[in-house]
Amino acid sequence: MSVRELVVLGTASQVPTRHRNHNGYLLRWDGEGILFDPGEGTQRQMLRAGVAAHDLNRICVTHFHGDHSLGLAGVIQRINLDKVPHPVTAHYPRSGQRFFDRLRYATAYRETVDIEQMPVSEDGVLADTGGYTLEAARLSHPVESYGYRLVEPDGRRMLPERLAAHGIKGPDVGRIQRDGVLGGVSLEEVSEIRRGQRFAFVMDTRLCDGVYALADGCDMLVIESTFLEEDIELAVEHGHLTAGQAARVARDCGVRHLVLTHFSQRYTEPDEFERQARAAGFEGELTVAHDLLRVPVPKRR
Repeated sequence: MSVRELVVLGTASQVPTRHRNHNGYLLRWDGEGILFDPGEGTQRQMLRAGVAAHDLNRICVTHFHGDHSLGLAGVIQRINLDKVPHPVTAHYPRSGQRFFDRLRYATAYRETVDIEQMPVSEDGVLADTGGYTLEAARLSHPVESYGYRLVEPDGRRMLPERLAAHGIKGPDVGRIQRDGVLGGVSLEEVSEIRRGQRFAFVMDTRLCDGVYALADGCDMLVIESTFLEEDIELAVEHGHLTAGQAARVARDCGVRHLVLTHFSQRYTEPDEFERQARAAGFEGELTVAHDLLRVPVPKRR
């Protein structure tokens, strides 16, 4: 059975705490695993969460601040140590190529796995697997940063009552799905669009067009909320969002499940992030992330 869920490996921002590791998030999407922003300690968090190197197919780095990328060295070496039997693709800002190279070859080890490097230099589609497209959009942060968005293609849902009304049953259902028409009856007459699921990952950024483009219509939005509303000036200065700003983005973009994360060490009470997000008018499903949490992607409507 296919699994679509977010595995939270770490939720701290620049400074980890006793209870929060640096960033790290694994999206399980059917048979694939996409690792986002592996900060320091990610390899150990993977062990604690029951995530293996074999589970990884892609690594997506938003930017090269340490809390989002220092774990690359250990993760890449673990992929090679475990001799992962499939290639792993790495996406990251092209402007940070020197940082990726340094992390990839931080120490001596034996390379056994093909790490395909596909750096990002502009908005657009990065990959099309048939099962999903992976897109990137530029964010607003002191260093170049990109958010990521996974979009499943739309499908069609067959409508039994309409099929019955046209006398279509058995093998003929497959024929009309394949050919688009059967005995003068079109596929559109006996089916409806089944909207593909959408997932977005938005880290360190001020409010900008890229945030809204990534979040638009998402079933799940994982987004930084480094600061609370009373510190909004700090958020703007350092290129971050508040819980209220993140929630208003989710509200305006029709997000179904909002996951807040990347919390400053100055705050010790996570309930306040939820309170401020609700006060901002977001009424959908809301999760204030904590380390090792598993969050299922919402089922289709």
